[in-house]
Amino acid sequence: MLRSFFRNEDGQGMVEYGLILGLIAIAAVAAIALLGPKIRELFQKTTSVLESAISSN
Repeated sequence: MLRSFFRNEDGQGMVEYGLILGLIAIAAVAAIALLGPKIRELFQKTTSVLESAISSN
C-alpha cells in the first residue's frame, strides 16, 4: 500500500503547472515594478506634447 502511494503521480502535472504559473506571476510583478515608473514618464511626456500641440492650434 505504501509503495502504491509513492508511485501515484496523478497530481504531479498540476503541481508543475502551478509552479510555472507562480514563476510567471513573479516575473510579471517584477517587470511592472521595474518598468512602471518609466512607462508612466513616457505617458506623461506624450500627454504634455499632445496638450501643447492642441493648445498651439
